[in-house]
Amino acid sequence: MAERSFAREVQDLRLGDGEEFRGEGILAVTKALLQSGVGYVGGYQGAPISHLMDVLADAQDILAGLGVHFETSASEAAAASMLAASVMYPIRGAVTWKSTAGTNVASDALSNLASGGVTGGALIVIGEDYGEGSSIMQERTHAFAMKSQIWLLDPRPNLPSIVQAVEEGFALSEASNTPVMLELRIRACHVHGSFIAKANRKPAMALAEALENPVRDTGRIVLPPASFMHEKEKIEKRLPAARRFIVERGLNETFPGDLDEIGIVLQGGLYNGVVRALQGLGLADVWGNTRVPLHVLNVTYPLVPEALVAFCAGRKGVLVVEEGQPEFIEQALATELRRADVPTPLYGKALLPMAGEYTAGVLSPAIRTFVETVAPALGRALRTAPSPAAVLADDRIKNLARTVPARPPSFCTGCPERPIFSAMTLVQKELGQHHIGADIGCHLFAINPPFEIGATTMGYGLGPSSTAALQVKAAKRPIAVMGDGGFWHNGLLNGIGNAVFNKHDGVVVVVDNYYSAATGGQDLLSSRADNKTRSTRHPIEAAIRGVGGKWVRTLQRTYDVATMRDTLREALTTTAQGTKFIVASSECMLNRQRRERPAFAAAVKRGERRVRPRFGVDEDVCTGDHACIRLSGCPSLSVKRSADPLREDPVATIDQSCVGCGNCGEVAEAAVLCPSFYRADLVHNPSRFEVWWAGTQARIIRWLQMRRERRHMVLTT
Repeated sequence: MAERSFAREVQDLRLGDGEEFRGEGILAVTKALLQSGVGYVGGYQGAPISHLMDVLADAQDILAGLGVHFETSASEAAAASMLAASVMYPIRGAVTWKSTAGTNVASDALSNLASGGVTGGALIVIGEDYGEGSSIMQERTHAFAMKSQIWLLDPRPNLPSIVQAVEEGFALSEASNTPVMLELRIRACHVHGSFIAKANRKPAMALAEALENPVRDTGRIVLPPASFMHEKEKIEKRLPAARRFIVERGLNETFPGDLDEIGIVLQGGLYNGVVRALQGLGLADVWGNTRVPLHVLNVTYPLVPEALVAFCAGRKGVLVVEEGQPEFIEQALATELRRADVPTPLYGKALLPMAGEYTAGVLSPAIRTFVETVAPALGRALRTAPSPAAVLADDRIKNLARTVPARPPSFCTGCPERPIFSAMTLVQKELGQHHIGADIGCHLFAINPPFEIGATTMGYGLGPSSTAALQVKAAKRPIAVMGDGGFWHNGLLNGIGNAVFNKHDGVVVVVDNYYSAATGGQDLLSSRADNKTRSTRHPIEAAIRGVGGKWVRTLQRTYDVATMRDTLREALTTTAQGTKFIVASSECMLNRQRRERPAFAAAVKRGERRVRPRFGVDEDVCTGDHACIRLSGCPSLSVKRSADPLREDPVATIDQSCVGCGNCGEVAEAAVLCPSFYRADLVHNPSRFEVWWAGTQARIIRWLQMRRERRHMVLTT
């Protein structure tokens, strides 16, 4: 079950020649793949590209009708390896993943692919997760493209440009026998717009035809002596061919302006931000017409020296707008200008931040400084645009920051992973603090309050291997955490197998929430749901035992905090040798609610009896200690002022976002806290007896309340 369904939207993928396609960037990419005659598609989900995999999954009938093979890859390395089909055969293939995390994983396959080169077009759609909305380390894909000589496209963030980049990316790959990366930032993935569609095309060569007519060319296999020739081929043949193609097809764009003394060279993906900043300074209009000449690099690698030199020649100064560091483009452009003996001064990272996302607010003051430096007369006529620093310095913003508390990323309401860390907190209070190796996934939120659990995170599925150096005899055992997504991605061999092989004595907790929850809720090998196109229901415990794990405990309900605590304690104190594995299983609450809520609402509408549990706190019993909050941190568990005028301390309360998971009560019981939590069942479409009984109870309670009030009045008079 993915985060959302695109079943309705994918029907637009059937549009033909001349019809208008409307939608978001991800859908446009999928349509462009089909228009380009792609033969196979694979990938691994991850923001900001997760929805591309979801769209492809929902469009499998359309893909099958065109003879396109699609599969969800076990990892980015598996996806990159799919492109091997384009090495020997003239078949176009596309894969996708989140970068740079996924590109790190895929780098081995990418290096081999780029070395031998390709026959059919090979396109890698990269979700460039850089900037404020990112969830990973801040790096750029550009370095990988340069290292392996893979061409990198960075189109302007509008649908026609993105579609053209997909189509031309395949052609560029074939013209230069080189794989091509298409980089899409988060805003490009979700930008909405329209373009004129073309008819979908079947692959030029069917995959079955390739199987029945195998081709073998040792010159494309990365093995000496061919591997020594690949480097020469890259420089002497592929690079010149790519540059010719870029120029002939006009992939990079120059937008003229009347202020010829200055110019801006920019990445295509930053075009909207640059134009917005120019508009704020009075140098462009709302339609994008600019007074400052722009040279837009829709292909950021390789650069075309002749075009860049021609743009810069004769100007008093050129600003290079390149997001992130190092400044690869600025350095390359400076070198080419020096070689061509062009004295035009370059401005770039000297005016712009070396790192961080380039929003219009960041770009505006840098462009202003550039214009004032190079063309002072023009600079004096610029409009005054509010800077981000000025906005943040406003007293109203400061007061808001003081009033609204910080909200670090945390588990969702009812998340089954929360009680795991409640239990871990209780065990550490008993046995002392332990070194805990964290991992990529929802469970990484445990590093934040209230749990503050986890010392390191090294990569998807690498929690256990991150504690490898600490597998020595000591009074305490290290604990490692990984999720089911990381387990099947990278963890089974590099985490579990490595621990068993090296006879580690630590504890590994595998969080099994039935899905790859952190990337949108896609199915896994161990998912409990039936999937008509995938093989599921393969237990994690069986896989652990399959690679030699002996001490394995599977808990089918993580909300049982007491049992979770006791199992952790046993794993940390047992005399048994070898790694101790705990598989903690409960369904992701988000996916569960996505499945159950529509069915529940439909049943209620039909008049069927349905019960929805809700939890509350009896404020007369609550002590105000709030240990329940410190051991849970659920967003639905908060505090409020007591109705008792004699109590100054706030009491715990549960708001209407509660999903009835029962974790708060379980934590209170396991930690021997106050018994202030209660459960109330909300009955929809109750039976006649239930209505009568509820009314009878209400009347009895009212009678007792009135009796108490009368007695109170007698005593006080």
